[in-house]
Amino acid sequence: MSEQRFNELRGEQVIYAIHRQDRTFLPTREHCPLDPTRPGGPETEIPVPAFEIAVFENRFPAFASPHGAAEVVVYTDDHDGSFATLAPARAEALMWVWRHRYIELGARADIEYIFIFENRGVEVGVTLHHPHGQIYGYPFLPPVPALELAADARLGGCAPCALLAAEIADASRLLYEDEAVIAFVPYAARWGYEVHVAMREHRPSLADCSAAELRSLATALQSIVRGFDALFERPFPYVMAVHQAPTAASAGGPAGSAGHLHVEFYPPLRTAEKLKYLAGSEQGAGTFIGDMIPEESAAALREAIARGG
Repeated sequence: MSEQRFNELRGEQVIYAIHRQDRTFLPTREHCPLDPTRPGGPETEIPVPAFEIAVFENRFPAFASPHGAAEVVVYTDDHDGSFATLAPARAEALMWVWRHRYIELGARADIEYIFIFENRGVEVGVTLHHPHGQIYGYPFLPPVPALELAADARLGGCAPCALLAAEIADASRLLYEDEAVIAFVPYAARWGYEVHVAMREHRPSLADCSAAELRSLATALQSIVRGFDALFERPFPYVMAVHQAPTAASAGGPAGSAGHLHVEFYPPLRTAEKLKYLAGSEQGAGTFIGDMIPEESAAALREAIARGG
């Protein structure tokens, strides 16, 4: 069972899930719990010999019913693949899986925010290398989406819409665009190669997107992660975070226009071998000190995306 406590000084919830100390940690290739269960092989979390996309409840959840949810989404049965190497149809299917889980989990009375994310690489704390992401159903509105809603109020409308318009007008940090989505290094990026992928039109959540928009989102996300891998010619660690509208439980009814679907990437590398550490200023004072200018990062990423295909 998890325990929730409120940190008065920071004004935020802290979750204690001590059972997670026993979760699987960097198992050998032969004992990966996210591989399919093959005849004669060890039993895994997925009791079939092959699959396309698998979703199941986390065995070591930070949140569990009736106080939230925690799910694992396994992208492929190929242990050595990645989000970047998924076939385009599989990446598109993953968008529909995300959409389905947002709708189904978001309908629950005990969930106020659905957070879909992927941690890739030991540099960001990955404990299982098999390509997968996670979905948390928070029983409260976490600080980051709350800050985004505060930005809406501060700017007198949708903050991501306003910021996207500014990025389009400036154009120096744009990385990728089509009729539905735009990818860019944000003007005030905190990480050296931080990237945001935003819907052109105001779409509060995955549930509000058309089939064509979901297809475009999948293509854009894959273009970015392939560019990441091409940048330093190595598997690129990152956190991929899907930001969208709070759920019905938080809004007091069907999710409204608050929120704008966008995906943020937080890569810790600042060179091929050097990491950006969250140290004194970042952790103690809450102020990022960047090592790179966003316009220079964007130029490097544009070239890498072109090479990554």
